[in-house]
Amino acid sequence: MATLLPAIADFAAGNVEKKFPRSSGQKSERRKRKPHIIALVEESCTGCAGSPACVDYCPVDDCMYWVPDADHPPFGRIEVDPLLCIGCKLCTSKGPEGTFLEGCPWDAIELVPLAEFEATYGAMPY
Repeated sequence: MATLLPAIADFAAGNVEKKFPRSSGQKSERRKRKPHIIALVEESCTGCAGSPACVDYCPVDDCMYWVPDADHPPFGRIEVDPLLCIGCKLCTSKGPEGTFLEGCPWDAIELVPLAEFEATYGAMPY
């Protein structure tokens, strides 16, 4: 589970700059409880060359966002805000026999149990 995720405290303090494209779903209020799973974007994410498929399926405002690659512009990747992720799996949904229906076409998003996430990145405030 390799990722370049900023610190939980940075997300909580609002110190993470979220560039476009980013998710613009129907849910904009703070989640009511911690999810059982959290989406983590792996380093293999290519950002779908600036038109990421996963962002369009995320139902939560500003949960998924673009992170430019400073060393290789205009390339970049997508990241997930763990304080906003509701664990809905829409960013990773696949059809029968591995056919692509929704979400990441490159399987660069991993859903990890909350306990495993918090053991690696620290406890989430909510």
